Amino acid sequence: MRITTRHAVRTVQTLCVTVTAALVATGCGRSEDSAPGKDAPAEIGAGKAKGTVVMWNLGDIEPALKDMAKRFEQENPDADVKITSVPWDGAHDKLTTAIAGGNTPDMSMVGSTWMAEMAAMNGFQATPTSIKSSDFYPGQWDTTKYKGASYGVPFTADTTVVYYRTDLTEKAGIKGALAGDREGYLKDLKAIQATAGKQNPKLRNATGLVMGFNSWVFWVPMVWQQGGDIYDAKTKKFTFDTPEVAKALEYWASVPKDGLAPTDRSDNVQNFRDGLIATYQEAAWAGASFHKDAPELDGKWKTMPVPYSEQPAGFAGGTDLAVFKEAENPDAAWKFARFLTEPANLAAYAKATGGLPPSPQAWTDGNLSADENMKPFDEQLKVSKAPPAITTWQQIADAIDSELEKLALGKATVADVQKALQSKATSIGTGR
Repeated sequence: MRITTRHAVRTVQTLCVTVTAALVATGCGRSEDSAPGKDAPAEIGAGKAKGTVVMWNLGDIEPALKDMAKRFEQENPDADVKITSVPWDGAHDKLTTAIAGGNTPDMSMVGSTWMAEMAAMNGFQATPTSIKSSDFYPGQWDTTKYKGASYGVPFTADTTVVYYRTDLTEKAGIKGALAGDREGYLKDLKAIQATAGKQNPKLRNATGLVMGFNSWVFWVPMVWQQGGDIYDAKTKKFTFDTPEVAKALEYWASVPKDGLAPTDRSDNVQNFRDGLIATYQEAAWAGASFHKDAPELDGKWKTMPVPYSEQPAGFAGGTDLAVFKEAENPDAAWKFARFLTEPANLAAYAKATGGLPPSPQAWTDGNLSADENMKPFDEQLKVSKAPPAITTWQQIADAIDSELEKLALGKATVADVQKALQSKATSIGTGR
């Protein structure tokens, strides 16, 4: 995944990672007596929703969301849903400003990596107990958590899989998907690289590598695959100095070192379309983009789960629906959130938008895995995890991105990066 002018907004939307490093987590005058976790979860009342529900939607309002709002109003004749679009590039600051000033709508779509920060500001109501965590993939539900409590409900899921050009990989003698284990996958990449300029004249590199912004999305799961982590929630200490992190860094460094991936900030999507790379890792939006913008590639690419070492793991991102502490009509807002996240509605929304539902039942109801290129996303969501639910996460992520780039460019060793990350993360801390 590459951040370019063309893909920047879409990438931020897909992965829901704030582009601002500054965190607004001071509470801005809110009473400590009403701090997160001290209030019992609101319960959704019986009967139909009534009154106006004001919702902020991040990005353009999808026609499917408008349709669902109309159906909700038909089922609840005394309710009126008003949805306002908030551009993704200014959404983080708009949300934190609204929370700090006590001037929020009833509910909003929220980027998953923003949830802990905004919950720490005492911005959200706790999730009603009638909304069950078991209805969602564990990693997606964890995106709603802060200090062990849930402050929202998953709405859209996001994770990444490997895309590969079958017309290029077959010329390397690879029939079907590449190897599912890291060691075997690396051997396959080397076999593909050997065809560059020969069997595959246009091919430059076997795979793509994310440089800079959001590279952590692809690297942190490698640590989880080793059975390790970068943060221990029990001790509240960072663990970048472990052997598992070292192994993940060694693998990350080996790909560009062996010439298997470019070391510039080229556009992986465009390179894949042009046949300059044969594989790369990306979210679901890329497949929809290929069908729309590069129909000549239909039938020439497939997807597969991310290869792993000791155990499968991946990144869980997306958006959650949150009801604000200052909501004027919280009961109707929660009823609308519950309606939107019913499996059938999640499946319909995913089909209409090309996204991924965060509910296993939605995948079943929508028969989404019948598409062979969608099935790997379902498999990946089952084993994906959320990043640490700490208010300083974006600062930690920025540090990881910076150090990974140094490693890929050969400007730092694995030991250097480990030491730098442990020091930087410990200095940044975990916030509130």
